[in-house]
Amino acid sequence: MDLQTFNQIAELGKLTFSDTERDELLSDMTEIIDIMDTVKNADLVYDPLKDNKNVFINELRKDKSEPSFATAKILQNARNMNNCFVVPKVVE
Repeated sequence: MDLQTFNQIAELGKLTFSDTERDELLSDMTEIIDIMDTVKNADLVYDPLKDNKNVFINELRKDKSEPSFATAKILQNARNMNNCFVVPKVVE
């Protein structure tokens, strides 16, 4: 990172630094950018067969529609019969 870019970023962020702080931060930011460039240059090849290796597509069940339970049956043991479930308060 060059000094001009650093000063522009500092100005946009409304930051002021002493000469010593500026030199240290400029050095640190340059090192970070160098590391990022190293990661960017890594040779990565996407292999769709290795992605989501724990999901076996051939073994998934068919997605089918089934009738749901009647509301009256689901709410038969509920205290409140206004078509809703009442649960205990867990957060104050």
